[in-house]
Amino acid sequence: MTKVVGPALVAALSLLGCGSSDSSSPATKIEMVEETIHGVQVADPYRWLEDQSSSATKEWVAEQTDYARGILDPLPTREKLRNRLGEVLSTGSLTRPDVAAGRYFYAKKEGDQNQPIVYMREGLNGADKVLIDPNQRSSDETVTVDWFVPSKDGKLLAYGSSVGGTETSTLYLLDVGKGETLDESIPKVRSANPQWLTDGSGFYYSRPSDVETIGPGEEVYDRRVFFHKLGADFKDDPLIFGEGLEKEEIPDAHLSPDERYLLIDVFMGWGRNRLYVRDLGRNELITIAEDGENAYTGEIIGDTLYLLTNWKASRYQIFAVNLRRPAREHWRSIVPEGKAVIEAATVVGGKLYTAGITDAHSELAAYSLDGKDRQAIPLPEIGTVSGLYGETEGDEVFFEFTSFVTPPAVYRIDANADVSRPDALSVWNSLKAAVDPSAFESKQVFYPSKDGTIVPMSIIHKKGVAADGTAPGLLYGYGGFNISLTPVFRGYFFPWLESGGVLAIANMRGGSEYGEAWHRAGMLGKKQNVFDDFISAADYLIQKQYVDPGRFAIHGRSNGGLLMGAAMTQRPDLFQVVICGVPLLDMIRYHRFRMARLWISEYGSADNEEDFQWIHAYSPYHRVKDGESYPATIIYTADADSRVDPMHALKMVARLQAANASEAPIVLRYDTEAGHGGGKPLSKVIDEWVDIWSFAFDQLGIEY
Repeated sequence: MTKVVGPALVAALSLLGCGSSDSSSPATKIEMVEETIHGVQVADPYRWLEDQSSSATKEWVAEQTDYARGILDPLPTREKLRNRLGEVLSTGSLTRPDVAAGRYFYAKKEGDQNQPIVYMREGLNGADKVLIDPNQRSSDETVTVDWFVPSKDGKLLAYGSSVGGTETSTLYLLDVGKGETLDESIPKVRSANPQWLTDGSGFYYSRPSDVETIGPGEEVYDRRVFFHKLGADFKDDPLIFGEGLEKEEIPDAHLSPDERYLLIDVFMGWGRNRLYVRDLGRNELITIAEDGENAYTGEIIGDTLYLLTNWKASRYQIFAVNLRRPAREHWRSIVPEGKAVIEAATVVGGKLYTAGITDAHSELAAYSLDGKDRQAIPLPEIGTVSGLYGETEGDEVFFEFTSFVTPPAVYRIDANADVSRPDALSVWNSLKAAVDPSAFESKQVFYPSKDGTIVPMSIIHKKGVAADGTAPGLLYGYGGFNISLTPVFRGYFFPWLESGGVLAIANMRGGSEYGEAWHRAGMLGKKQNVFDDFISAADYLIQKQYVDPGRFAIHGRSNGGLLMGAAMTQRPDLFQVVICGVPLLDMIRYHRFRMARLWISEYGSADNEEDFQWIHAYSPYHRVKDGESYPATIIYTADADSRVDPMHALKMVARLQAANASEAPIVLRYDTEAGHGGGKPLSKVIDEWVDIWSFAFDQLGIEY
């Protein structure tokens, strides 16, 4: 039952505040909505801010922006921060190559480029050719290439491009030789995952079932598998798989090298899917696994599916499945579950290569196809492997590698060499950073959470910074969606580190650091474990004198933004600065906006009575207390965020400003020309971090 409260009663609800206890922040009107949900009365004074397109919301955002600029723009560190961020963020980004007929396709961004450029290298060590430079496609440089897949002969490139950070791609086709985009496109595909036929005549791909019916602002995360023949109207593309699926059940297809089979993965949630194989010759659908409670992925070679799964193995195991006898009782275990969480596996040149995680850092290994012969592949240092890839019949394997202080590089493994020898690895491509790695050090510690669970955490700082309780501290976290926080190079953290700050990264439950059991211990009704892990990490850093308890900041974005909201509402006394990015904060209503229904498998839904009990217990927007002293907070969001609706940030800022009893400012940073983060131009990234660091440094008394 929903009740809209009239003006007279609104006036009586003065404790909720029409405006803010901080008289300098803009006043925010209350239009109280009260609901009884599963027998519990829930008040929502700022629901009107959910209407992003209304003139009232736009006016409120403009007033909040003026207020924020009045605080941020005069800060004295801005120019120095801008100069340094321009240097460290010019490191850029780099992908490993997709190889097709001796051509190597990859993306790289460096220097002052706003968007990555797609290149083609002719031969392993040949010359690079610019294929797509999105920086030349718009005056504000907000056009980006989201993904690309070459045809098997390397003559055509399917790619997706989006504008303004929306991540909603249009699929285009590029003639690689001519450098021209063909007069053929498919709109609103998001991630299409094209699977080319050998002759280049067409491809299997994923898109919404009817893109023409999708209106402005509607989400396009639902997908079905189609086949597109070049030159045909995409509206006539035949549906291959997906009829009758729910919108939240998302299939992707992977074509076997011999084009006999199509491996079809149906997303059911993070760490959960169904898996099928379509025998294209016989037009038969083979069921591999459809319990929907475990993760299944793999690669088909001949009639064998090399299946990576967490079924009966939280840290994953690999089976060989004969597609002529696909029943589970015939699966043959070749790599059993071990200490490492197996994240990826691929077959190249008659060997099985795996990338895994042990205690929150990566390891690589190569196996014989029966799994009996294992060779560890030495890595350059403790760090993170991603993008493991190679052609099935090829003799080289590529992967991306990075660490906390080492920028990304792409390594090549010579599959014909003894892969256990360091010289089997070579750098194929790399980035340079305006950072001296030797000036910093990192260590890993293990601390007890509230329930006694031991949680790993990495601590990074300049050499010479003593653990004497005098260093400013920044604790970063995520804790969800089966995503691990392993060592990666984040250029925006270096102004903090160079100023003498300590950076701590907690590997909380909800991630994949210790497999699916670790993930499930931080989701649904166990989400509070994540918040306990984070707060325990903060307590540990203070107790061990790694950080100054009077100069302590926290940072997280997206699901990590939810973490920030929970931490500051559950322990507002513990932190002095909160940096909260593109966050979820109203967890009672989150699933009603954008693509958030996809996350019900992770969080639950307040529509369900059992789920409501745990969601309502921690939902940050609903846990804000009038008269509480909250830390200085900057919440940043963006107009075109297609994942997390900006309403979370807007409502939370209004609520915090009204409730806050401290003098600490609550600031909204709202970008009208950006999204969740993908495709954001370098100039906007620099602007964002100038605001974040100048705010944090000022509030913590840090000179820069």
